[in-house]
Amino acid sequence: MAAPTRFPSGVTNSRPTAPLGNYGLPNPVSYHEFHNDFDFYTSGSWTNTTTGTGTVALTAGDGGLLAIVTSATSADNVFLQKTTECFLMETGKPAWFAARFKVSAATTSSVAIGLQVTDTTPLDVTDGIYFLVSTGSANVSIICRKNASTGSTSATVGTLVSDTFTELAWYWDGKDTVAYFQDGVQKGSLTGVASAYLPDTTLTPSMGIQTGSAAAKTLTVDYLFASKAR
Repeated sequence: MAAPTRFPSGVTNSRPTAPLGNYGLPNPVSYHEFHNDFDFYTSGSWTNTTTGTGTVALTAGDGGLLAIVTSATSADNVFLQKTTECFLMETGKPAWFAARFKVSAATTSSVAIGLQVTDTTPLDVTDGIYFLVSTGSANVSIICRKNASTGSTSATVGTLVSDTFTELAWYWDGKDTVAYFQDGVQKGSLTGVASAYLPDTTLTPSMGIQTGSAAAKTLTVDYLFASKAR
């Protein structure tokens, strides 16, 4: 690996006359950021919606891992949503989301992961920008939804492979488009989003799994990341 470029005085994106103009790092409050690498897990920080006797716990593995495990009856599930919604999608303010995870059985699991309104039915929430995998297919869709009945748009992103990590990500450009990615490659864009489909209520980082057969399923999450320009 090449030697790093060194900036002894620091690097900044602030104006010289701004309060942080002489701060040696980019302005840390330009973006609201949530990042959980699951070196730690506190159950009280998450709203847990569970059918059955599923469990949520840290599991051993490089990078920090959280294992979300259903019980073994068909349609048993475990869904987590960070307590207190804190991301509002707005025009003029770009936003980002990324998650790396794997599913024990891709074709017999339903998975939702992204930013959603707090809801007891995370597989069919009223508002959100999130990725969805439906049981019976390993296909991943991205959904951008406003008020459920008002408008919803979606597209196929790619597929999951059982017990294989993948990264899914999206980028709201602050104008009219949500670009979506799998494993660092842009797969497409949802356009014409701003007026009809952009969620108009606050959202929260969300993730979870439902089993589509009489066997326990595991969603192993490496990290969740969400950020929005202030």
